[in-house]
Amino acid sequence: MIQILPLALAEGVSRNPLIQFVPLILIFGIFYFFLFAPMRKRQKALEQLIENLKKGDRIVTTGGVHGEIASVKDKVVLVKVADNVKLRISRSAVAGLEGSEADS
Repeated sequence: MIQILPLALAEGVSRNPLIQFVPLILIFGIFYFFLFAPMRKRQKALEQLIENLKKGDRIVTTGGVHGEIASVKDKVVLVKVADNVKLRISRSAVAGLEGSEADS
């Protein structure tokens, strides 16, 4: 019985094991540029928006409450949602500005 061996094995040439990891590295690179990088960019933009909140801004919270900022403190924002109705919310609960691209 005759065995047919691949050319590399027949000649006694061994392949570099690092070459086998090249496809995995390429897949990770694709995931990074198409998933992780844009997600990090949006997160940084939201952090900057939260830092720059000021009185009078119209916001939307993560719970879907729309309102106008009445005052801003260290970690708490007082949001006016109706006449004589104000809510104290955490800055981290702000999802974005009302009418911004993130809302749509």
